[in-house]
Amino acid sequence: MLNSLQLPGRPEDTRIVVAMSGGVDSSVVAGLLKAEGYDVIGMTMQLYDHGEAVHRKGACCSGQDIHDAKRVAETLGIPHYVLNYEEKFQKSVIDPFAQSYIHGETPIPCVACNQTVKFVDLLATAKELGAAALATGHYVSSRLAGNQRALFRPVDEERDQSYFLFTTTQEQLEFLRFPLGDRPKAETRELARNMGLSVAEKSDSQDICFVPHGRYSDVISKLKPEAVEPGKIVHLDGRDLGMHKGIINFTIGQRRGIGVAVGEPLYVVHLDAENARVIVGPKEALATHKLYLRDVNWIGPTSLEDAIADGLDIHARVRSTRAPKPGVLSLSDGQVCVELANGEDGVAPGQACVFYEDNTQSSRILGGGWIEHSEREAFAEQALAKITGNSIAAFAG
Repeated sequence: MLNSLQLPGRPEDTRIVVAMSGGVDSSVVAGLLKAEGYDVIGMTMQLYDHGEAVHRKGACCSGQDIHDAKRVAETLGIPHYVLNYEEKFQKSVIDPFAQSYIHGETPIPCVACNQTVKFVDLLATAKELGAAALATGHYVSSRLAGNQRALFRPVDEERDQSYFLFTTTQEQLEFLRFPLGDRPKAETRELARNMGLSVAEKSDSQDICFVPHGRYSDVISKLKPEAVEPGKIVHLDGRDLGMHKGIINFTIGQRRGIGVAVGEPLYVVHLDAENARVIVGPKEALATHKLYLRDVNWIGPTSLEDAIADGLDIHARVRSTRAPKPGVLSLSDGQVCVELANGEDGVAPGQACVFYEDNTQSSRILGGGWIEHSEREAFAEQALAKITGNSIAAFAG
């Protein structure tokens, strides 16, 4: 007989480790499982030097969050441990984040954190403690589909965090549980109030945990000062428009703060990291229809090769804040690619492209990959090739 987490045995005989971030969501998960009688252990990761961020609103994993997680554990009467993963987090998340920006990419460190520290190191620790599962406060659902667990979008679409979990492997998915996937956020807060948790009204984290005040360039300048070099701002038509203080201050699709004015709206359309150039142009130069992916993770019902052999109709999401859009997943010259039916603007290398079966509320997540480069409208590709001296296929964005 399976318990509420679809695990064999009675709750009181089942140990569950809860990844407690100090926020309302993971705190409620711990409270719910404790109330059901599970043997719950709370664990919080210390990921970076949190002295500066102890009281920083909008951050996650800060000193205040560790304190809040401890208080919640005391209220619930469960053991709580803080795991120092600072060194691992630096190597697995922060350093690659900085390196990616230097190369003109737009990285997503929250995905990297789930992919490495959280679902590798923390998960391994949970197994060492004899846990039957690791539970988190993510808004995503998992349930049995045939003889394996599958990942699905949550009930609360506004809180959908499936985009950040596309790298979850099938082996990890079998061990993970997401108790909030079938609940709206408002219900979670009400449960926190009813449990008497001190974090019931705590605001949600918004910033990247190790980036104070959302200024990525400050972090990168500190980590890699030698890599921040000035360069030219160049129009797609070849004109030199001015100078910039480092490509780390720009992202694909950016309009404001470029630092030049030519009497027309300009957008960042390409970051030429090799020559430290920011290439700008009109909005139509951002339109992207085909994405080439690397490091694809597949958790669909069949093998990736079989699924895409003849092209697979999917819905693809290239940003967490955008709805999945129809497209076709296939192989092109031996590389996995997605052709978008209606295109997207502002697609940058380093971003994720996540695959869904469709665009329904409970759609299954099939996996995803990292965007290596993309194809834009022909006029933009030709202009970029002329400016950089590269072939069209060589672009990473």
